[in-house]
Amino acid sequence: MTALDTQTISPVNVAERKGLDIRSGDVVRVHQKIQEKGKTRLQVFEGLVLARKHGTEPGATFTVRATLSGIGVEKIFPLYSPMIEKIEVIRRSKVRRAKLYYIRDKVAREVRRQLRRMTIMTPATITAPQTDDVVSEIEEVVEVVEADVAPIEVAEPSTPEEVAEAEKAA
Repeated sequence: MTALDTQTISPVNVAERKGLDIRSGDVVRVHQKIQEKGKTRLQVFEGLVLARKHGTEPGATFTVRATLSGIGVEKIFPLYSPMIEKIEVIRRSKVRRAKLYYIRDKVAREVRRQLRRMTIMTPATITAPQTDDVVSEIEEVVEVVEADVAPIEVAEPSTPEEVAEAEKAA
């Protein structure tokens, strides 16, 4: 570890992390430190806790699943990692399983079901407008435009003095 790493990594408050009581079914927001090009920034990952493993021992982990840009993403976070700045429990849900791995299949089934419901546009289902209808619509638009536009009268200057006055006015 370099001097920079020891400055950015702060010690973990173990008692606080033990007291969080993260369970499967909770929606959590994890603030994780990310190091890029010598700088440290916080990245937030919010999602559903699928599993909690190894209780409160030093190797305890929890798995969080989120949907980002329409793609399911899962991350496994060590509970006592110094790279995790903060863990917030957003919402608690009552679940009847310790591990919610079936959510992966459930979401995939739901996506497939929605895709089946969508109608596919084929050339047979697309109806082209009749040419008579298009021509009649264009004629109606032309009639409306002609009724709204008043004719413009432009007088041509006939003498050289009138031409000079018209140039000055313009």
